Amino acid sequence: MRLGIALLLAILCLGACDRQSGDGGQADRAGSGDLGGSELVGRVDVSARGTLAPDLEFANPAGETVRLADLEGTPLLVNLWATWCAPCIAEMPLLDALAEDREGNLRVLTVSEDFQGAEVVEPFFAEQGYRRIEPWLDPENTMMATLGLDSLPVTILYDESGRELFRVHGGMDWSGARAERLIDGALGN
Repeated sequence: MRLGIALLLAILCLGACDRQSGDGGQADRAGSGDLGGSELVGRVDVSARGTLAPDLEFANPAGETVRLADLEGTPLLVNLWATWCAPCIAEMPLLDALAEDREGNLRVLTVSEDFQGAEVVEPFFAEQGYRRIEPWLDPENTMMATLGLDSLPVTILYDESGRELFRVHGGMDWSGARAERLIDGALGN
């Protein structure tokens, strides 16, 4: 029994990264992408279902901005992540594939919560060679603060009118049947 509880706690700890305070905390952990074989089994939360997306603005490394409100009309999957967060790094290629598979029906927006912004995100994206996701930045952690979040990754699905359908705390296998059922069920497909 105790061994089972210990294993469950270990899996839960690997499922999300605590938000780090100060620049040193994040920088010191950059590049620690080894998950040690853990699965991406995020916790689904529907407690904020129906809530409008916060009216926030994000920028990419080139300085182009996007507001969540500007993206209404198509369902939007917003992923908050960081380069120092192992489950975040593990799910990025899965999010890229999801963006490609659902192009035209679902927009995937990845928003980095790295305090160093483009300084660490731009090289990470260049090295990974993602085809569909783009490096949006929130170095002030405005979205995390607005939503009261204290760990990463968190992914939120908004409907075409900008209302939250669900959020996932921790990493998720976005290529798996569970994610497909969640997205299709929430969108009524």
